Amino acid sequence: MNKGELIKAVGEKYNLDYEFAVDFVNLFFDSIRQALNNEDRVEIRGFGSFAVKKYNGYTGRNPKTGVTVEIKPKKLPFFKPGKDFKEYLNRK
Repeated sequence: MNKGELIKAVGEKYNLDYEFAVDFVNLFFDSIRQALNNEDRVEIRGFGSFAVKKYNGYTGRNPKTGVTVEIKPKKLPFFKPGKDFKEYLNRK
């Protein structure tokens, strides 16, 4: 499922016009993005949690040329599925 399909599904399920469904889905994702940008953790009960992991900078080496390069510190999003979600996926 992609974002467009999600918008369509939400609109059909709750009988919303297309523009309202777009705004709703965008608000949902923007809220998660903003919380993660503020380094907050986002937990959706029964689904999972989102957090940001920080990685320090380090000195690396280009494997092709052998040239030393400085790798800048970075942040990456991390998703941890919840217990209910894992059980749902592994049901028999």
